[in-house]
Amino acid sequence: MDTVVAQPTLTTEHFSLRPVRRSDLTRIAHYCSDVRLASQTVNIPHPLPDGLIAAMIDRSLASDRTEHRWVMDGGEQEPGDEVMGVIALYNLDRNQAELSYWVAPPFANSHVASAAVQALVAANPLDIDTVFASVFHDNPASAKVLTNAGFAYLGDAETFCLARGATVPTWTYSLKLR
Repeated sequence: MDTVVAQPTLTTEHFSLRPVRRSDLTRIAHYCSDVRLASQTVNIPHPLPDGLIAAMIDRSLASDRTEHRWVMDGGEQEPGDEVMGVIALYNLDRNQAELSYWVAPPFANSHVASAAVQALVAANPLDIDTVFASVFHDNPASAKVLTNAGFAYLGDAETFCLARGATVPTWTYSLKLR
């Protein structure tokens, strides 16, 4: 049985953003085990270790969670039929959050990320003041997703990518929500 999470379901024109649930485990693990996806994230290692996605889902379902995840669900007939990606907000201090997202390889370059980011920031489900996000320099499409959603460039930084096993240069962005 899936735990009911007090987290809103949001809708876009073509899909919904619904809270992650345990039944998503197989689909999410399938996509996260793809090196193309993992190498564009900070915290998904490659190869994908057993139990990692289950632990992520457990953290997302915890009543005291600081990680809030939504599945980009493209199932038209039955919600949960099509996991297109995941978008998340991570609590920071001073009423701020960090945004991250990934889109499954079959849905890359289909504007799914843009629609998800725009829906999430418009809804502001955590009632935060500011949201931050970072993207790798070699992923300009993801930077475009952020700028199209109104994010402002803050500067360059670098972060360690588990899948690459290396430090990767990033662009950092922020968006004032109020």
